[in-house]
Order: sequence, then structure tokens, then C-alpha cells
Amino acid sequence: MYQYTTQGVCSKAIHFDVENNKVKNVSYVAGCNGNLKGISSLVEGMDIDEVIARLEGTTCGAKKTSCPDQLAQALKAYKAANAK
Repeated sequence: MYQYTTQGVCSKAIHFDVENNKVKNVSYVAGCNGNLKGISSLVEGMDIDEVIARLEGTTCGAKKTSCPDQLAQALKAYKAANAK
């Protein structure tokens, strides 16, 4: 399980797994429970690059980021840490 500490959003962290380049078991710590469960369910089994492409740059109100954008950032950090 990979853990990413979020920045600039209500959630505090994101946990997830990646298996065969597919996103699995996404869960957020704190934040808007229903919305974050929805995001987690929608990205389950998706290709990591597809999730990044769809979610990166999403904002929340006046914030320059959002929980979906933070998931994209987390996945990018995961890829950088696991580059071969």
C-alpha cells in the first residue's frame, strides 16, 4: 500500500495500491466521505495514466487543487518512485 500526504485539501492522505499498472484500493483519510468514496470507486481498476489524465488539474472552489487532483499527484509520485 502506497501512502501520499495531501496538500491544500480537506483530506489528509491517500492510500492506494497499483497492480499491473492498474489503480486499486484507493482510500482517503478525512475529507468529504461520500465524494471520496465515489472517486475511489470510479478509478478502481483504471490504468494509472488514464486516472492521471482525467483528474490532474481539477480544482475545488478557489483552491488550485482538489482531492481528485491530489490523487493524480499521488499517482505521479508513485510512478516517479517506482520508475525502472
